[in-house]
Amino acid sequence: MIRSPFTAAVPDWMRLPHAEQGNRIGLFGGSFNPPHSGHRLVAEVALRRLRLHQVWWLVTPGNPLKSHSSLAPLETRVRQAAAFANNPAMRVTACEALLGSTYTAETLASLLALRPHLSFVWVMGADNLATFHQWQDWRAIILAVPVAVVDRPGASLAALQAPAARAFARYRLDEADAPALATIRPPAWVFLHAPLDATSSTALRTRG
Repeated sequence: MIRSPFTAAVPDWMRLPHAEQGNRIGLFGGSFNPPHSGHRLVAEVALRRLRLHQVWWLVTPGNPLKSHSSLAPLETRVRQAAAFANNPAMRVTACEALLGSTYTAETLASLLALRPHLSFVWVMGADNLATFHQWQDWRAIILAVPVAVVDRPGASLAALQAPAARAFARYRLDEADAPALATIRPPAWVFLHAPLDATSSTALRTRG
């Protein structure tokens, strides 16, 4: 059951961000445990290359495919992500905790129902595309919204040869058409080559 995102008792960091009708919104999901400069670069590339009005950083309560043993508290990760998303066109929210969704496909279904007047694009790093076929209902995600994949160090070859990339190869756009992605009916996706930042959350946690 979807709880109302407008309930007064809901903390601000769980609320759905405001956007005007017709806005193009990038949805950038992750544990952000912790967030880092590589995340910010992916968000900035998507914002600029896709000509988005906003990028929403969706801080998940916990990735079902990863261990939660070293997962920082949700509010802590939201606050940390907000420090990196230092751009007025970027919003950070833990709305999945409010929506009650565990999987991305569920989150997208809720957002499309709650904000039908917005044009959403799912944004992810190339390292995530390499394992995207392991996500719950991954085909439903690609069929729900256009997808933008931003290059990450050492991930280009594996990502473009991944099962998801092969399965939807015919729907891949040329990079030159990236600005139109948000307005194209899915399935549609684009791979964006970009400057690389090798920072990783795993390495940051290891350094502790």
